[in-house]
Amino acid sequence: MKWLVSILLGAAVRYLLMKSDYAVTIQNRVEVATPINAWKRAVEGAYLHSNGIDPYEGDLYHQNPFILVSVSYLLKNAANVINMIFIQLEVGTMVMLQAAATVFIAELYRKQKAKQHSYAKGTQELHISEKDLTSIPFSVALAYMFNPYAILNCVGQTTTVISNFLLALFLLGVARRWRFVACIALALETQSNIYPCVLIIPAALFIAEEDRKLWLSLFNTIFTFVAACLWLNYAAFSIMGNWNFLDATYGFIFNCRDLQPNIGLFWYFFTEMFDHFRTLFLYTFQINATVLYLFPLTFKLNKDPIMLLTMLLSLGVVFRPYPCVGDISMYLSLLPLWKSISKFMGHNFIVGATMLVTSILGPTVWYLWIYSNSANANFYFGVTLVFCTAQIFLITDLFFAYIKRGFCLKNGMQVTIDGKEARIALE
Repeated sequence: MKWLVSILLGAAVRYLLMKSDYAVTIQNRVEVATPINAWKRAVEGAYLHSNGIDPYEGDLYHQNPFILVSVSYLLKNAANVINMIFIQLEVGTMVMLQAAATVFIAELYRKQKAKQHSYAKGTQELHISEKDLTSIPFSVALAYMFNPYAILNCVGQTTTVISNFLLALFLLGVARRWRFVACIALALETQSNIYPCVLIIPAALFIAEEDRKLWLSLFNTIFTFVAACLWLNYAAFSIMGNWNFLDATYGFIFNCRDLQPNIGLFWYFFTEMFDHFRTLFLYTFQINATVLYLFPLTFKLNKDPIMLLTMLLSLGVVFRPYPCVGDISMYLSLLPLWKSISKFMGHNFIVGATMLVTSILGPTVWYLWIYSNSANANFYFGVTLVFCTAQIFLITDLFFAYIKRGFCLKNGMQVTIDGKEARIALE
């Protein structure tokens, strides 16, 4: 019953906001809409396509051809119920996240049971309990359905709603070890945003855990993903009749051609950058956003692909050139999975307060800069920089808490300091 009430309440909040006077304002916010997910651009691209004009020839439309065709169909046949379609996608995302979390937490509990004989005495408070097997998946669902960032994302009708749906489908496919479903969902999402492509590594590791032929399973997953990406791009070529969409989507994101302010770090740096330095910093920023953390984290977390997936998903959101609040809502919803390590996270209040304050200050400073002319770009970038820093603190705190819990499970809560025993404080 509480599950159904949560769905109805979350859907009602979204519907009422969509019908309110605030809907247009939310759709135009730079924190919500970016050049690669804005609903206005999607509608304009669909209009150009329906009139025989290639939307990829200009600098307006940068979403993939499948979204182009889907939006064109919806505008022609279901224009009056588009709001409800967005809400249904959100509900579907919530349901799949809960289903995936149910499998993930059961998998973590199973691993705990298998290793419990090697755990030190007196560490029961760090264990995953049987109660967590039902409470944590429900918390994951609530963390998405009632996340203010997810609500704003849905009300803004950004295509990130579709991205979150695909990511949730990918997580469900990984959890159930449905290799084909996971690879297709991730390939579709990669067409919209290239950065989630690194998630195929933790997905392959998780799927291969129950396969005796480890390397063959890893190869099959990666090969299936690459083949899906190639097939989808060829299908997109068949739809458009040319390859212009590659430069307008992948090329646009990689080269960061639009410097419209957002909650990321790219726009301000490249606005102030001298042209002869642009290529160097462009490659540096893109490597940081894609593969820089992939190899060290995979080396450290190859035995725990669920944590690896969480880390790579969150880092990809923080460092991409066109992030939005909808992207943040996805990785935040996975945090309840790590309830067992939360006792070691010492910056929860600071991070939460900082994200709250900067979320309020951002629109305020934007108004002062754009409308009142009493501030400038430095003010807004300062707020977004602190916002990103808070996210980085959250991610690193989560990772170090994971390491600390593993140490305590192995060595116990008692440590020796100057020859005297002392207990590790959890709070």
